[in-house]
Amino acid sequence: MEEELRNLSKVWIFALISISYCYIISSRISKGVLRLLSIIPVCILFLALPLFISSLHFSGSSTLFLSWLANFNLLLFAFDQGPLCPLPSNLCRFFCFACFPIKVRQKASPNAITNRKNEPMPTWVLAVKVLVFGVLLHVYGYKDVLPRFVVLALYCLHIYLEAELVLVFVGAVVSTLLGCDIEPVFNEPYLATSLQDFWSRRWNLMVSAVLRSAVHIPVQRFFTRFFRANIAVLVGVMASFLVSGLMHELIYFYAIRLPPTWEVTCFFVLQGVATTSEIVVKRTLRWTPPHRAVSGLAVMAFVSVTGVWLFLPQLLRNNVHERATGECLLVIDFAKRKLFISSS
Repeated sequence: MEEELRNLSKVWIFALISISYCYIISSRISKGVLRLLSIIPVCILFLALPLFISSLHFSGSSTLFLSWLANFNLLLFAFDQGPLCPLPSNLCRFFCFACFPIKVRQKASPNAITNRKNEPMPTWVLAVKVLVFGVLLHVYGYKDVLPRFVVLALYCLHIYLEAELVLVFVGAVVSTLLGCDIEPVFNEPYLATSLQDFWSRRWNLMVSAVLRSAVHIPVQRFFTRFFRANIAVLVGVMASFLVSGLMHELIYFYAIRLPPTWEVTCFFVLQGVATTSEIVVKRTLRWTPPHRAVSGLAVMAFVSVTGVWLFLPQLLRNNVHERATGECLLVIDFAKRKLFISSS
């Protein structure tokens, strides 16, 4: 564990040095091709850094933060777009906005209508999710006697809870460091009433925002020259899902260290096809959606079934789920030992 923490520290020291270069040097170069050329070496480095980490959680989170978010934000920064423009007031804020899925929560005016998406997660909800995740880790010890579909459902729940809890923890650390409130990354995705609602307004909102700025909007603007605006929007949606699939393939590669099978890309392409089809049906048929309970169950069923079909197989074949569980239990044990030593 100590060795992995040292490797993680080295990777993020290199990341901090690289981001400092972008803040001090690249920001002084005029936007456009020249600034882009100055940033490309950093983007290449960020693609390589996760290779120096073997821990599943550390490599996966570093890939998300550096190879995906930081690279996309820096590419947007090259053209004065994205969360790094206008230039943050100091290096610490620039580093955090570049690498982490955060957005400062604006104070609402007294007369503004409350938007639940921007509200922080209630403490009791977070406590329940932590408790459920802890129970889940120990339930895996009985997976041999559980029905197969129950185990697969537990894996889907594990992915959601772990992704949200990790990002909530990172957000809390960054929020404390910057001294500001940040918007939640997830918005209770299990309450989604449509695929469009699930992917654009509830699941991993900060990554969705980056994809919207870096992929969806540029692709939509480009194809508006050749197609009607409503068609260009659909092309932008499909492009976002395709890029998301490719970036997840990258995360899988760093976790498994095997050539991609493209199953996870197919998962996101399928989600893109289903979401665009849903948008078309809503627009053309003036379709009245069913009751929230019915549509919500349908969305969860579709995402879960297609996830078991295309998203999970690579993880299960390579025992990633067992590594993830083992690492979580190892971290808990490591924390207990450190607390015991410090208390004694």
